[in-house]
Amino acid sequence: MIVPMKHVTILCVAESRQATLELLQELGLVHLNLEATDSPRFRDAQTRLAAVRRAGQILADAAADKPVTPVLVAPHRAPGHVRHVEGLLSQKIPAISGSPEERVAAILQLSDVRQELVNEASRLQRELERYKPFGAFDVTQPRRLLQSGVAITLFRAPLLHHLHPPKDALIQTLSSDEKHVYGVLIGPGRLAEPYEVLDLPEAGITTLQGCHDQALDRIAKITDILRRDAADTEALDAHACRMSEASEFAAAADTMKKNGAVLWITGWLPAALAPVLRETAVDQAWGLLMRDPDDSEQVPTLLKPPRLARPMLALFDALGITPAYNEADISVPFFCFFSIFFAMLVGDGGYGALILLLTLHYRRKWPKAPRAPFVLLTVFSLATIVWGALSNTWFGTHPLATDNSVSLWLNDPEKGIRNTMLVCFTLGVVHLSVARLWNAISLFPGFKWLAQLGWLGVIWFMYCMSCSVVGLFRTPAFMYYVFGAALFLVFGFTLRRDELKERGIELGMMPLNIVSCLGDIISYVRLFAVGLASVKVAENFNAMAISLNLPLVVKLVPVILILLVGHGLNFAMAGLSILVHAVRLNTLEFSNHKGISWAGFAFRPFKRSAGETSGALG
Repeated sequence: MIVPMKHVTILCVAESRQATLELLQELGLVHLNLEATDSPRFRDAQTRLAAVRRAGQILADAAADKPVTPVLVAPHRAPGHVRHVEGLLSQKIPAISGSPEERVAAILQLSDVRQELVNEASRLQRELERYKPFGAFDVTQPRRLLQSGVAITLFRAPLLHHLHPPKDALIQTLSSDEKHVYGVLIGPGRLAEPYEVLDLPEAGITTLQGCHDQALDRIAKITDILRRDAADTEALDAHACRMSEASEFAAAADTMKKNGAVLWITGWLPAALAPVLRETAVDQAWGLLMRDPDDSEQVPTLLKPPRLARPMLALFDALGITPAYNEADISVPFFCFFSIFFAMLVGDGGYGALILLLTLHYRRKWPKAPRAPFVLLTVFSLATIVWGALSNTWFGTHPLATDNSVSLWLNDPEKGIRNTMLVCFTLGVVHLSVARLWNAISLFPGFKWLAQLGWLGVIWFMYCMSCSVVGLFRTPAFMYYVFGAALFLVFGFTLRRDELKERGIELGMMPLNIVSCLGDIISYVRLFAVGLASVKVAENFNAMAISLNLPLVVKLVPVILILLVGHGLNFAMAGLSILVHAVRLNTLEFSNHKGISWAGFAFRPFKRSAGETSGALG
């Protein structure tokens, strides 16, 4: 169900603003209507929150061994860059210790130093590649020779180009590669194209190589420090919660309206908790106004599904979807049908067993993690195992020993494809019928429930038409009469007479909506197509592995590699298909028929999750 809400206005005297907000945060009952603000206290809270979040991301990247990408922040050959690297290398590496804010500062400093070192190491690497063909030499010697009147010019030229030195000059080649020859021009004159003149390096090859190696070593040490600190982030996570609360606290303080000595703020409260807030208001001498929401107001949505379907809230959060306040909670049908779609899209009982084992393993490894995702994966994997048993599909194989009447019907050589398509279409018409029946029950006894009954007839007629189009069976003659009666109900009872002026355009769109029902039913064939593709990919990789014409001892390793790569790729593609197709059938096809727009926003109470005060207003 969607929890009924009350609009509340809380009034207090200006002197008690801090205490009022702290108590509201402690209660954690009210979703405040916060407004955009740009006060110094809010900017400070946001800056501190951004810092701790960045520090957390740095630690997470270090724990995952994510490489640091060099950023070109200066020209390729910035003067003094070698001395800059030497300065970075001479700095002491700060330790990550002290208070949470000190730890955050140290993490950010380490990250900044590491980024600079990565940038300079990348620059040094380019310098080394540029000058290594010239070999090791004293970079001060050409400058001394120039003072004596002897010019030294480094150059690179195409390999097949005939070298012609200018008058009174000498060319000495030093090395070559597949495309170029490298050398020096000794004496006066200038080299024109196709010669490429190179400036003298800032330091010798030995110095450049030493700085490069030391930079890489310092980068590895900093990364190791960050990786070790990432193993214990509880204090940092708690600090992030406090900073988030401080930011929200500052926004709430800035949102409060003022009239003389009185401040007030508005929000939303679950109706069942109204007595608790009313009692607190009496104790604190607050002014309190409560009323039911207006139809035009944007009300936060708090879902409270039945206990068995409650894990679906985790999936809704992950997908970032919330029904509007005046819509319905479809957690139960979403859970039931999503499980079926999950199973059919994966299509393999062996994969379901693997998902179940991984779920149980990580649940044991992370006992403090939220429970809901593991419950969902357990249910989905069990559904996949059941479907695998019914279709007799295990890692792309179909053992004769586990055949059953359902698998023989689904895998029949002549009619198997049509039978599976029939299952998909039937599943689709049942899914959409649930939505329309639900609407009819909700609208009863008002006459509009008859329009929903009409839509039910339209859906079943389109189901018969879909099956007829693909050759499953012919549309029964009586369904045409059902369709005619359904059209009468849809056009006759969708709108009241007084609604025709403002919403009459909806009747004009009805023909398109009716035709789209055919597309909605056919859309469920994706369960067959994607599931079959998954099974066929697994079968082909199995056949590829078995068909290797090699001795058994030599054959074993490539067979294992082919199976691991093939099934791993198929497993990943199955996960992607679930995100695309299983979610779509619930959030688009079903939701359109049920009237769910997913335009709502979640109820987020103003509360404190950490055990400390969020901070004074200043």
